Amino acid sequence: MSSPHIIEGADDAEVARWIERTLANALASTGGPVAVTMPGGSTPFPILERLAAAPLDWRRVTVWPGDDRVVPEDHPASNTGRIRALLQPAGAEVVTLTVMEQVPRFALAWLGMGEDGHVASLFPGSEPRVDDPESIRRLTPDPLPPEAPFDRITLTLPALLASDALLLVIRGAAKRRVLADAIAGRSDTPVARLLAAASQPVTCFT
Repeated sequence: MSSPHIIEGADDAEVARWIERTLANALASTGGPVAVTMPGGSTPFPILERLAAAPLDWRRVTVWPGDDRVVPEDHPASNTGRIRALLQPAGAEVVTLTVMEQVPRFALAWLGMGEDGHVASLFPGSEPRVDDPESIRRLTPDPLPPEAPFDRITLTLPALLASDALLLVIRGAAKRRVLADAIAGRSDTPVARLLAAASQPVTCFT
């Protein structure tokens, strides 16, 4: 496990600036495209709104949702639709997840985390594996979250670990405790499995 760098108390603007610097460095290191994966849910979109205004060469950025609900992109629950609405006008390419997609190595895998320790749509009951032979899976959460009772499509742990850096942005004391247990090896949640296998730099904004 990489020892995570934990940054406490940062607001959305500070997180957006950190992501902007990370993507700018990745773009400067190559003349080609740069891939990044981003989360859905309530926490990331205020950050994404700020990030969309950043003076990056968005035409060279390919954005992958880390997961999505299996709904049309114009559905309010679609992560892809909301990400596309913010970043496609800036020039980014936004990928629609399908099980046939060839997943690249990510310059940055940006993730949220649930209070049950799930990342992307890898919930505890799905028993995610770091040696999963697939990069993308379609699954049905059990139990279905009442606020979003939909099948999911998600990047797997190996796909997320195929990244130059990992970023977790979480809010609230309950999630902070879950993260602390994962870092200390006191749990076997999906986020704990991810962090235990991580060899790249890990940054956690809490």
